[in-house]
Amino acid sequence: MSTADSADLPHLTVDARGLRCPLPVLRLAAAVRDLAPGTVAAVVATDPAVRHDVPAWARLRGHTVLEVREGEEETYEVVVRLGGGTSTGPGLDRPAGDGVASSAGRRAR
Repeated sequence: MSTADSADLPHLTVDARGLRCPLPVLRLAAAVRDLAPGTVAAVVATDPAVRHDVPAWARLRGHTVLEVREGEEETYEVVVRLGGGTSTGPGLDRPAGDGVASSAGRRAR
Protein backbone atom coordinates (compact mmCIF):
# COMPACT_ATOMS: atom_id res chain seq x y z
CA MET A 1 0.00 0.00 0.00
CA SER A 2 1.42 3.39 -0.89
CA THR A 3 -0.73 6.51 -0.74
CA ALA A 4 1.70 8.89 0.99
CA ASP A 5 2.83 12.08 -0.75
CA SER A 6 5.30 14.81 0.22
CA ALA A 7 2.76 16.33 2.65
CA ASP A 8 2.67 12.99 4.46
CA LEU A 9 6.35 12.84 5.42
CA PRO A 10 6.66 11.68 9.03
CA HIS A 11 7.13 14.29 11.74
CA LEU A 12 8.39 11.49 13.99
CA THR A 13 10.02 8.13 13.23
CA VAL A 14 10.26 5.39 15.85
CA ASP A 15 13.22 3.04 15.37
CA ALA A 16 12.03 -0.39 16.49
CA ARG A 17 14.62 -2.44 14.60
CA GLY A 18 15.56 -5.61 16.44
CA LEU A 19 12.38 -5.58 18.55
CA ARG A 20 9.74 -8.31 18.28
CA CYS A 21 5.98 -8.08 18.56
CA PRO A 22 4.37 -6.33 20.42
CA LEU A 23 7.22 -3.93 21.20
CA PRO A 24 7.20 -1.97 17.90
CA VAL A 25 3.51 -1.12 18.41
CA LEU A 26 4.03 -0.28 22.06
CA ARG A 27 6.98 2.00 21.27
CA LEU A 28 4.98 3.77 18.56
CA ALA A 29 1.97 4.16 20.84
CA ALA A 30 4.12 5.66 23.60
CA ALA A 31 5.85 8.04 21.20
CA VAL A 32 2.60 9.46 19.78
CA ARG A 33 0.59 9.53 23.01
CA ASP A 34 0.69 13.34 23.39
CA LEU A 35 0.90 14.36 19.73
CA ALA A 36 -1.86 16.32 18.01
CA PRO A 37 -4.33 14.73 15.58
CA GLY A 38 -3.06 15.08 12.02
CA THR A 39 0.55 14.42 13.00
CA VAL A 40 2.27 11.89 10.75
CA ALA A 41 4.39 9.26 12.48
CA ALA A 42 6.29 6.21 11.25
CA VAL A 43 7.77 3.09 12.75
CA VAL A 44 10.70 1.22 11.21
CA ALA A 45 11.10 -2.40 12.31
CA THR A 46 12.75 -5.65 11.33
CA ASP A 47 9.84 -7.77 12.57
CA PRO A 48 7.59 -8.48 9.54
CA ALA A 49 4.57 -8.63 11.86
CA VAL A 50 4.70 -4.82 12.06
CA ARG A 51 3.05 -4.78 8.60
CA HIS A 52 -0.12 -6.16 10.20
CA ASP A 53 0.19 -5.11 13.85
CA VAL A 54 0.54 -1.36 13.32
CA PRO A 55 -2.42 -1.12 10.90
CA ALA A 56 -4.56 -3.09 13.38
CA TRP A 57 -3.53 -0.75 16.22
CA ALA A 58 -4.16 2.29 14.01
CA ARG A 59 -7.62 1.07 13.05
CA LEU A 60 -8.56 0.49 16.69
CA ARG A 61 -7.27 3.93 17.72
CA GLY A 62 -8.81 5.97 14.91
CA HIS A 63 -5.58 6.63 13.01
CA THR A 64 -5.06 6.30 9.25
CA VAL A 65 -2.37 4.14 7.69
CA LEU A 66 -0.74 6.12 4.88
CA GLU A 67 1.89 3.63 3.79
CA VAL A 68 3.26 0.16 4.49
CA ARG A 69 6.48 -0.66 2.70
CA GLU A 70 9.45 -2.99 2.79
CA GLY A 71 12.71 -1.11 3.02
CA GLU A 72 16.34 -1.98 2.70
CA GLU A 73 18.11 -4.55 4.88
CA GLU A 74 14.91 -6.45 5.71
CA THR A 75 13.18 -3.52 7.36
CA TYR A 76 9.54 -2.53 7.22
CA GLU A 77 8.11 0.96 7.58
CA VAL A 78 4.54 1.84 8.46
CA VAL A 79 3.44 5.48 8.24
CA VAL A 80 0.28 6.65 10.04
CA ARG A 81 -1.62 9.92 10.37
CA LEU A 82 -2.91 10.33 13.89
CA GLY A 83 -6.64 10.70 14.29
CA GLY A 84 -8.63 12.08 17.17
CA GLY A 85 -8.83 8.78 19.05
CA THR A 86 -6.68 7.70 21.95
CA SER A 87 -3.07 6.98 21.02
CA THR A 88 -2.19 4.57 23.77
CA GLY A 89 -1.03 1.05 23.14
CA PRO A 90 -3.22 -2.04 23.16
CA GLY A 91 -4.82 -2.39 26.56
CA LEU A 92 -2.74 0.44 28.08
CA ASP A 93 -5.71 2.78 28.30
CA ARG A 94 -7.67 0.46 30.61
CA PRO A 95 -7.02 -0.04 34.29
CA ALA A 96 -5.74 -3.46 35.30
CA GLY A 97 -8.42 -5.94 36.30
CA ASP A 98 -11.27 -4.36 34.33
CA GLY A 99 -12.42 -7.76 33.08
CA VAL A 100 -11.34 -7.22 29.47
CA ALA A 101 -9.10 -9.87 27.96
CA SER A 102 -6.06 -8.52 26.17
CA SER A 103 -5.13 -9.54 22.65
CA ALA A 104 -2.15 -11.39 24.13
CA GLY A 105 -4.29 -13.94 25.92
CA ARG A 106 -7.53 -14.82 27.62
CA ARG A 107 -8.39 -14.36 31.27
CA ALA A 108 -7.98 -17.49 33.33
CA ARG A 109 -11.20 -18.85 34.85
